Formats: sequence, C-alpha cells, structure tokens
Amino acid sequence: MKRIYNFSAGPSMLPLPVLEQAAAEMLDCRGSGCSVMEMSHRSPVYDAIIKKAEADLRTLMEIPDNYKVLFLQGGATTQFSAVPLNLMNGSGKADYIVSGQFSKKAATEAEKYGTVNVLASSKDRNFAYIPHVTEFTPDADYVHICFNNTIFGTTYNYIPDTGDIPLVADVSSCILSRPIDVKRFGLLYAGAQKNMGPAGLTVVIVREDLIGHARPDTPVLLDYKVQADADSMYNTPPCYSIYIAGLVFEWLLGLGGLKEMEKINVAKAKLLYDYLDKSSLFIPVADKDCRSIMNVCFRTADPELDKQFCSEAKAAGLENLKGHRSVGGMRASIYNAMPAEGVKALVDFMAEFERNHK
Repeated sequence: MKRIYNFSAGPSMLPLPVLEQAAAEMLDCRGSGCSVMEMSHRSPVYDAIIKKAEADLRTLMEIPDNYKVLFLQGGATTQFSAVPLNLMNGSGKADYIVSGQFSKKAATEAEKYGTVNVLASSKDRNFAYIPHVTEFTPDADYVHICFNNTIFGTTYNYIPDTGDIPLVADVSSCILSRPIDVKRFGLLYAGAQKNMGPAGLTVVIVREDLIGHARPDTPVLLDYKVQADADSMYNTPPCYSIYIAGLVFEWLLGLGGLKEMEKINVAKAKLLYDYLDKSSLFIPVADKDCRSIMNVCFRTADPELDKQFCSEAKAAGLENLKGHRSVGGMRASIYNAMPAEGVKALVDFMAEFERNHK
C-alpha cells in the first residue's frame, strides 16, 4: 500500500492510527456485530461513543462546564445563518471583521437578519493580513471573526478584547491545532473535515447564557436550545463522523494533548516557512506576523511555473498543493495529521525544483 502526502485544505488527512482502528472496527464495532454506519444512534454502544467523544473534547480544549458542546450537521457554512438567528436578537446589530472569503460570506449571510457592521477588512491586499481591531459597536449582540483563514494562509495573532460583547469565532481550520482559551469566546464553531475528522460533522461550543434566544422563525435544527436540550440527538446525528472525531480526540490525548500538538505543528510550519524565507524562487503570500501554522500559501513569479510545480509534485506523491483560485500559486495545508516527514518531503522537493529552475 502506498499512501500519498495529502496537503488538501479539506477534506484532509486523518491520523494513520485512527484509520487503522476504524478499519479494524468496520464490520464489528466494539462487539456490536455491526459497523457504526449501521447501528442505531439510540443504541448503548453509540451512546457511549458520542458521550466519550464529548468528554474527550472537553478535556482537550478545557471547555468550562457552562458551555454546551453540540455535534451538528450542515458544515460551518450553516453556522453563518445559525449564529445570527440565535444571537442577533438584542439590538439586532453585530460586528464582523472580514479577513477572508469565509468571514465575508458569514457577514453577507448575517445581513439577512439584522444590521452588520464590518469594522475592518483586509480585502485591500487580497487578505494577506489580519486587521487589528480594538473598538467595537457598544450595543452589538456579538463580534464575529474567522480565526484562521484557510484560503489565504493567515491567522489571528491576538484574540480581540470585546469586553462584555460575546466573541464568536469560526475555528474550522485551526481547532485542536493548539490550546485556545474557550472562556474568551461566547461561541466557537468548526467543520470537522480539516482537523477533526471526515466531512459531515460540525462542532459548536456555545456558552449557556447565549442559548434560548433564537428568533421565532428559526428552523428547528438551527436552534441551539433545541439541539442542546436533546444532547445533539434531536434527529439522527452524523454518527460515523462523530465516531471518527472521537478516535481523533483519543489520538490527540495519547500524544499529550494540545500543548504537545502545538509543539509539533509549530516545528512543521517553521521548517516550511524557513525554507520559503530564504528561497529565491518561492514567495510566501501572508504577512509574516499573521502566518497560519495550518495553511501555508506561496507562489513563484510565474503562474505557468506554479502549474508545473503542482504537476511534478503530484507525480512525486505530494498531492493537492494547488492554491485557491482567488490567491493562485500553491497552498500546503499541514493539519495535525500531516506528519513531519510529509513537510520535509515537500521542502526537499521544493529545493530540488528550485535548483532545476534557477
């Protein structure tokens, strides 16, 4: 069996031990005589799976007791609607910081439900940096950010101090990559397919006082109170995605938790950025003070050479390095499951490519 190094922005690589355990349990999960994909979500075996997944996530992220953990469907994009439907019901105003495509889409969606104040945007330089914002609308119902920008390779190097205004963050492409102080946020949400598991699961971590204020016309599946009261079981949850995410949580705990994972991720990113900073061929895209350790964007000065690089990299087993169309160039997503050997293989290939194209 030959496995590639998959640098896809999502769905992304999963840890090999997780895949091996899932394969071993495919036909008979924990003595049930069936796969997780076949069993009832109301069965004792699955009840234990989902409860342990939540408990392990709480341990990993040090989630306080006054926060609910919801395992939902619809991807992070559905939360672009769910957040204002549940939270934009005081003044009817919300502040958004636009640092990339997804925060822009979130702001556009929220405009359907109230007044959106875009406090700052980095669109002027094609989202190559993170705006630094210190002042917020006094009566805003919440402030929304996208903590890590998958497409543009940027991340917040600070947590905005919003005072008593709840801070909401899309953490889809950085969740579990390093510790984060959950108490600084009113709500965190993330699609699983980048750093937690397969597509189909979205995790919402929401402070309890923010639950129960949804608009009367909120669709039932988007109402946080409905989902919290039912322990994410109002309807059939994304069972298999939750099961895999639970195995990922166990894997992370086995590594020593998020502090250890952060050390690994910082070392991987440093290896790649150090090479980019000294290269005479490849150009890093994001400003240095806000570079993501999860998504590394770079390019050459020639779009045709970028295409050649991606083609030759694919032939060498380095897949999905083509950058998003709005940025061009290349993007290496080096999420938790990407081993250090994969990043080293990429750097070695880049060095060889540069020697051949001076």
